Amino acid sequence: AEAGCEVVMLEKYENQQDLIAAVADVEGLIVRSDKVTAEVIAAAPKLKVVVRAGAGYDNLDLAACTEKGIVAKNTPGKKANAVAELVIAMMIYMSRNQFKPGTGMEISGKHLGIIGFGNIGQLVAKKAVGMGMDVLVYTNEIKERHKRWNTIFSKDKLYSTCNFVSVNIPATPMTKKSVGYDLISQMPKGGCLINTARKEIIDEEGLIRALEERPDLKYATDIAPERYAEMKEKFGDRVFTTPKKMGAETAEANINAGLAAAHQIVEYFELGNTRFQVNK
Repeated sequence: AEAGCEVVMLEKYENQQDLIAAVADVEGLIVRSDKVTAEVIAAAPKLKVVVRAGAGYDNLDLAACTEKGIVAKNTPGKKANAVAELVIAMMIYMSRNQFKPGTGMEISGKHLGIIGFGNIGQLVAKKAVGMGMDVLVYTNEIKERHKRWNTIFSKDKLYSTCNFVSVNIPATPMTKKSVGYDLISQMPKGGCLINTARKEIIDEEGLIRALEERPDLKYATDIAPERYAEMKEKFGDRVFTTPKKMGAETAEANINAGLAAAHQIVEYFELGNTRFQVNK
């Protein structure tokens, strides 16, 4: 508004048709979990830029955006701290038997493996070290920022070494179903897999098989698996999922990502700035 844009809000709409109707005259679009499909894009003839207020952007049809000459962006890092805090909280929650009577364990002194070392992974590492954990990072990159961590280039060694593994990677053709039986079943006794990324990364068949064969293993996730009801019935408190995706559900994260998205819209219209563009 301060930059002279007319702002139209659409919240808590009932169905996708409401979003389709709302984009008829817009030139810029900011979304969170809203699905910007080819149908939505076709209904927005003036649309020039769409920004996903968050790091993940699998709710944007990038091919349709590119075809129409629309710049698609995300706001990486703006919600990272909220997600990283949830990872730590989940480790404690699962270690303390979901706060039910009984003897739990401390996370201090335990090994944490991190898959994906972007903004979230780095913050998880810092917080975990502050909690007294030993951190092991799996990465395909060699960068200066990794030198303070124990870096490993073998997923097998990471899973077989770590009491906890935190998955912090996007869902891509390369990563979908990349975490399955062969990796999970190698975890030490009492091992716990934490997934705050995307459910598609987990091979559910392999996860279920590992949990069946290893009564000591646990799984906590911020994204309900497709077969969650079956898993809950079979494995009880060894499996936990949040009621909805809550990694970025903090006031601070929403403000940070919202302001970043607004600035990106303004900078695109005023300066043609395409930083953080995710389609080409």
